[in-house]
Amino acid sequence: MANNEESRGLKSLLDWFANRRKSGSTHLEPQEREIADGLWHKCPKCGVLTYTKDLKANQMVCVECGHHNRVDSDERIRQLIDNNTWEAINEHLRPTDPLQFRDRKPYSDRLREMEDKLGLVDAVKTGLGQINGLPIALGVMDFRFMGGSMGSVVGEKLTRLIEQATQRRYPVVIVCTSGGARMQEGMLSLMQMAKISGALERHRQCKLLYIPVLANPTTGGVTASFAMLGDIIIAEPKATIGFAGRRVIEQTLREKLPEDFQTAEDLLKHGFVDDIVPRTELKNTLAQLIALHQPIATTTHSMMRWETMTLSSTAAE
Repeated sequence: MANNEESRGLKSLLDWFANRRKSGSTHLEPQEREIADGLWHKCPKCGVLTYTKDLKANQMVCVECGHHNRVDSDERIRQLIDNNTWEAINEHLRPTDPLQFRDRKPYSDRLREMEDKLGLVDAVKTGLGQINGLPIALGVMDFRFMGGSMGSVVGEKLTRLIEQATQRRYPVVIVCTSGGARMQEGMLSLMQMAKISGALERHRQCKLLYIPVLANPTTGGVTASFAMLGDIIIAEPKATIGFAGRRVIEQTLREKLPEDFQTAEDLLKHGFVDDIVPRTELKNTLAQLIALHQPIATTTHSMMRWETMTLSSTAAE
């Protein structure tokens, strides 16, 4: 009898240890999955893992939450321009170091490092191409190159692009993403604001279309000049758009700003931008706007001639 009780107690004790071991194994903290480099992309907003190939097919927009991941200038050109129609212009222009500027390292060294790392000579690419068969002059800023800052080469390339578009009677689209003017070039970078704005005014006087596309972020001197001079201003969803930074404004005003301050949605509500267009719809939207604003010089000339003849006949009578 005693042996049965001892064996029963030993069995129950072994069961207790077995159950404890089993329950302990089920409550282990889940380990994070390792993400193979370049194969998967984790959304910085919702955390969903997406196959990189599928993300690129959706133009780097998260299929789960719609977050617009930042894209480089080459990818942006592929998204907007028809295949085999892109013609890059003014690629030979390169920045110099006229002020011999130096902070932690010389400005010339920074330029060399950026070129070696990215294969870019400055923060913008310009060229001519077609969107759904319609000719266009396109400038695309690249935030990877020193925060997309606007130096003398950025200003010169955009000015030449606009002037060539005016000569060819092409519409101009500039995709803006920038931290503002480039401090390493001082006043020379600030002069680009007026130079580009002057070229855009001559373009406007010829009754030609200009559309800036404001991507995340668009700030500083770029916002204070050509980014806000469009006939139709388009922004990407949730893009940060402003002049001074949020922290600077809060310290100056000494008050807390709303959470949606300096977002594309807030600017749309206050009339600073005309529309917010998801990246997946941007190409078709631009094509529709360009088609609606095509110059009709021949028809207009015929109408003016007909009106002149009518007035002359009336005067003769």
